[in-house]
Amino acid sequence: MAEIIQRRKLYQEVLDRLMDRIRSGEIAPGDQLPSERELMEVYGVGRPAIREALQTLERSGIVEIAHGERARVVVPTAQSLIAQIATGAMHLLRTQPDMLEHLKSARLFLETGIARMAAEQATDEDIARLQMRVVQQRASMVDLEQFLERDMAFHREIAYISGNPIYPSIVESIFRWAGEYYRPMVRAPGAEELTLAEHQRIVDAIAARDGDAAAQAMHAHLSRANALYGKLIHT
Repeated sequence: MAEIIQRRKLYQEVLDRLMDRIRSGEIAPGDQLPSERELMEVYGVGRPAIREALQTLERSGIVEIAHGERARVVVPTAQSLIAQIATGAMHLLRTQPDMLEHLKSARLFLETGIARMAAEQATDEDIARLQMRVVQQRASMVDLEQFLERDMAFHREIAYISGNPIYPSIVESIFRWAGEYYRPMVRAPGAEELTLAEHQRIVDAIAARDGDAAAQAMHAHLSRANALYGKLIHT
């Protein structure tokens, strides 16, 4: 059978060559790329192909482009990489509501394990920071947006204790992606006090270095929130 050779656009060829230079370390994280004019001369293509290649790299989170400056290779972090899919993730949740259940299940699995790890690894300083997160959240009960932000900060703090830099970024991202479904739960009568009490039980278990209790407290907290959401959307 004949094999059809697909014609590639010029910008894709430019993109491949730039990616090869970035992967090889010739252009390292933090370095600027050559100017558009230099790239045009090196690759023998017009400005549209160069700009489309650079814009593709920017959308992928590989370079950043500031007005009037040459593109610069981004120093990657877990947070910046995960943030790249934020818009798509939120669009997915809005257009395919069933995916929310999968996201909640993933969060339950992830944070239960993280709570166990935190109990096994927490220092006295870690526990003091966690306790302060609870205090700060209680102080924000009059402000819904601030209460939500401090709720997220509490869960992110537990993820930091795990020592894995990817976990805090994932925890925060999931929280923000599903932010629309958290708001009605926080507004429910008595929800703030219940959340704070559950957070305190998680802190107490971590402070006792009891991994099983910490995992159980986190599982109960997130399961209760999921069940409450189910009731709210059907009332």
